[in-house]
Amino acid sequence: MMESLYHVPVMVQEVLETLVYKKDGVYFDGTLGGGGHAKLILSKINNQARYLGIDRDAEAIKEARKRLKDYNNFYAFQTTFEQIGAVLSEMRVAKLDGILLDLGVSSWQIDNDGRGFSFRKGLSLDMRMDSRQELTAEWILNNYSKDELRKIFKEYGEERFSGKIAYRVVKAREEKKIERSEEVLALIDRCVNPRFATKSYARIFQALRIEVNNELEILKESLGESIKYLGKEGRLVVITYHSLEDRIVKNFMRDAENPCTCPPEFPVCVCEKKQELKRIKPHFIQPSQEEIKTNPRARSAKIRAAIRV
Repeated sequence: MMESLYHVPVMVQEVLETLVYKKDGVYFDGTLGGGGHAKLILSKINNQARYLGIDRDAEAIKEARKRLKDYNNFYAFQTTFEQIGAVLSEMRVAKLDGILLDLGVSSWQIDNDGRGFSFRKGLSLDMRMDSRQELTAEWILNNYSKDELRKIFKEYGEERFSGKIAYRVVKAREEKKIERSEEVLALIDRCVNPRFATKSYARIFQALRIEVNNELEILKESLGESIKYLGKEGRLVVITYHSLEDRIVKNFMRDAENPCTCPPEFPVCVCEKKQELKRIKPHFIQPSQEEIKTNPRARSAKIRAAIRV
């Protein structure tokens, strides 16, 4: 597999500038993918440094190991970020100098028809990051109640017509099991204006992917865990791609920087909550127009970064 076909890492220079401040540090990549960011970071740190990467996807781990085979200070694990404690224990690491989370679905996963992450016609409805798990988008569409479907379409897809689409899904599966992407597209087409159909396709498929992989709950847990393992001055760098995950990251970093919950009229703080992070300004960084031209999938990306205090 050619390197460029797996995943083009976004905002590489910006990631390097915000994440890497110690050439001999220990860095943790919580969303390794095919190792795109990892390779560039490994080229900037020295042999005394260590780079630990995890991913839920076995094929991503395989690709990353192949791409990074020349680095003897790189270690990969197939797991999810909330298992960071177990990974660090195995590696005998107490504190990290940097944590990177790139929350995007890799280009390879999107383009691989067998994974079902795209709303192209003719695809199965899988969407699992980890093929070992049982829950798939197909199972959700054929088993969730109308209210459950409406809820995930609305909350995870921010879809205006979530109720109508949920109703159509439930009615359709009474006649025949829903198994292919084009069947879902046809149901959406019955609910939205053709001019806006593509956006609704993207929203519904995003909602299904988030539900299948429990993405937002894992993200919340991951952010909380990150503070436990970042050493003083350590960096937390997160790349988000849609408003739901970006809002979670923004609020987390803001609250960790200003955790006091005392009423504003109190003359002094009595809640005793201590600052844990200091946000790096500007509070978010977006890709350049030049990068968007060469990699259109980067257009929605944002970097948010903070320093452990």
